[in-house]
Amino acid sequence: MSDLGHSGLIEQCIQVLESVLPTERPIGLHEPLIDEQDKAEVNRCMATGWVSSAGKYVDDFEQALCDYTKSPHAIAMVNGTSALHTCLILAGVEAGHEILAPALTFVGTINPISYCQATPHFVDIDPSTLGIDPDKLELHLQLHAEVQDGQCINRDTGRVISTLVVVHVLGIPADMPAIMEVAKRWHLTVIEDAAESLGSWRNDQHTGTFADLAALSFNGNKIITTGGGGAVLCKDQETADKARHLSTTAKKSHAWAFEHDAVGYNYRLPNINAALGCAQLKKLPSYLEQKRQLAEQYTAVFSRIDEVNFHQPPADVSSNHWLNLITLPDEFARDQLLQKAIIDQGIFLRPLWDLMHHLPMYESCPKADLSVSQKLWETGVCLPSSPSLAD
Repeated sequence: MSDLGHSGLIEQCIQVLESVLPTERPIGLHEPLIDEQDKAEVNRCMATGWVSSAGKYVDDFEQALCDYTKSPHAIAMVNGTSALHTCLILAGVEAGHEILAPALTFVGTINPISYCQATPHFVDIDPSTLGIDPDKLELHLQLHAEVQDGQCINRDTGRVISTLVVVHVLGIPADMPAIMEVAKRWHLTVIEDAAESLGSWRNDQHTGTFADLAALSFNGNKIITTGGGGAVLCKDQETADKARHLSTTAKKSHAWAFEHDAVGYNYRLPNINAALGCAQLKKLPSYLEQKRQLAEQYTAVFSRIDEVNFHQPPADVSSNHWLNLITLPDEFARDQLLQKAIIDQGIFLRPLWDLMHHLPMYESCPKADLSVSQKLWETGVCLPSSPSLAD
């Protein structure tokens, strides 16, 4: 595409964005909605004096998450990264293991693998779901791994490949039934990184409930927020009890003694944050509807530009539309649009995250063919997606 062609395309993109977005600037990528109901709930929590890692709101928030997702257990954590780290510990990840994960994700997915002194092993994504491609994963394992005594072994490194972390990217559910079948054949424990996908479903099943372990996030840029915050979802009582114990500094219950029986973590969600979460979760259905409407508006306006594709989730899933995504013809067009929108117009578009194997601490990790991830990173731009923008 010529410079003139790029210039015209960028102007078209700005025009269609301005036809959807309000005139006030700046416009953030995904801003929290905090209203008087939220503030009232937080004030009620403060009035009790219980604002830290114990209190009624933590219990209520965990139960509300179970009711909504249909997960048997939810353990509230201080953020999504701590939730994922806890999942890896619960899954039995050990130093020296390799952990399969997508290269296209936020670094918060991958850093907890390093906390466990394990090694990320990057695999590619499906261009429709943006999640791990089960067919490419199967082929990669056939070429580079084998099962020995019930363990998946990387033939190239000799290390155990113990776990597969699946990310529901931008809130779009990955193909979990197919991925779970691959994992079963190769004796892999599966963890779902559902940090971005609260309110997303596949086959009437909520993300985070296909595998035995999952992590949620309630950061300020998520569909609902607790300020910071996250949660572990799991299926059995023993695992839930262990998650609570480890995330509360592994302190044994006692009327006064400080007895700790393992290396634990200060990972529990404060009660004051849980109070905000309880109020926010009640509004999730309305947020989902607003975000669906916004996605429909974006679909309509970007259909006018042949060179730009507005990414649609597969027809057989229900996405929360956490962040809406367009793809442009090439990396130059992506960068030109980002510069024009952010600097000149105050519209805070964002590229997708740098691919994990591009980062210096992960550049030497094992990896599969990542051509789909690479192309999407070069051409993808995330659009402002706050629920309030649908108004």
